[in-house]
Amino acid sequence: MAEQFGMQYGTSTRSVKAVASPAVPGAPVAPYPLPAATFHLPTADDESAAGDYYGRASNPTWRQVESALAQLEGAVSALVFGSGMAAVTATLRVLAAPGSVLVVPADGYYQVRAYATECLVPQGVKVLQAGAGEMCEAAGQADVVLAETPTNPGLDVVDLHRLGLICRGRGARLIVDNTTATPLAQQPLALGADLVVASATKALSGHSDLLAGYVAGSQPDLLAAVERERLLSGPILGAFEAWLLLRSLGSAGLRYERQCQNAQSLATMLDGHHAVRSVRYPGLPGDTSYPVAAGQMQRFGSLVAAELADADAVAGLLSAAELVVSSTSFGGIHTSADRRARWGDDVAAGFVRFSLGIEDTDDLLTDIDRALTTAAR
Repeated sequence: MAEQFGMQYGTSTRSVKAVASPAVPGAPVAPYPLPAATFHLPTADDESAAGDYYGRASNPTWRQVESALAQLEGAVSALVFGSGMAAVTATLRVLAAPGSVLVVPADGYYQVRAYATECLVPQGVKVLQAGAGEMCEAAGQADVVLAETPTNPGLDVVDLHRLGLICRGRGARLIVDNTTATPLAQQPLALGADLVVASATKALSGHSDLLAGYVAGSQPDLLAAVERERLLSGPILGAFEAWLLLRSLGSAGLRYERQCQNAQSLATMLDGHHAVRSVRYPGLPGDTSYPVAAGQMQRFGSLVAAELADADAVAGLLSAAELVVSSTSFGGIHTSADRRARWGDDVAAGFVRFSLGIEDTDDLLTDIDRALTTAAR
């Protein structure tokens, strides 16, 4: 399947290769962290001298993980941030100037909408909200478009090739939030995006123990502007967290393959289950997003959305399940479930987002089926 999407290697090989250290005799095979706030300066005041000087500006561990992320995204370079929101907001501050028109997802991560409304609108940015199915139409009047696909939590898919053509045709900048899909399943830059933003907190780090984000792209002027914004505003990633992320990336392909396998199996089981009203997963052939997803995604992701009868049914599921953790966020090694209405998402009270972990598939399906049946009694 890697060849279908123009990739030389499979997912796990790409992950391992991205974090490989240079083959230097005597050097460690595994990368190591370099925590430092300040560095020795050259004796002469030579501004052209290369090197690190202060931890808010650069760090050798950043460069390692940024190189790996750029390889995975098919980008020339990447920049790490302290969280996914830090990456998104820094990018929007650079591109959404006063007087410009910005399109954000109406059905994506709710804090992005909150930031645009509360922080950018007062600065003179006109903000339009558009669902996945309306994104291409809204882009026809935009200067900057931020698209999220698949959307979180509804899992609708935006046609990135079509959206990219529209944006290029009018000179608009296209930013794609690749958090849900990850670069192991989708390559937005190859489909027309100017920049990719993402939370590496999720599947890429994969252990629910650190916060990180990044921006990736292949246009030096855009990356330089975002890097300048990071320097001045300071939403940096700690060196140790950068190393933890780098360490995790090597196994990301292996973990993500199992997570997607579990998601596909769970979605198939839930589809038509007596305790489930509806299921959304881009990998189901009957899902409305399947045709577009099949054309632009290598895998269909680790998230499954389902609607149960009500909030009590979700609580019953979580109480009865032995292998499902009740928690927000997603992408960790443990399967989790989150009732999204509690966070204010415009979904039914019984809407639950499953994030599939790396448990054995049969064990997981048996546990969730039993828990659903118990909760429905």
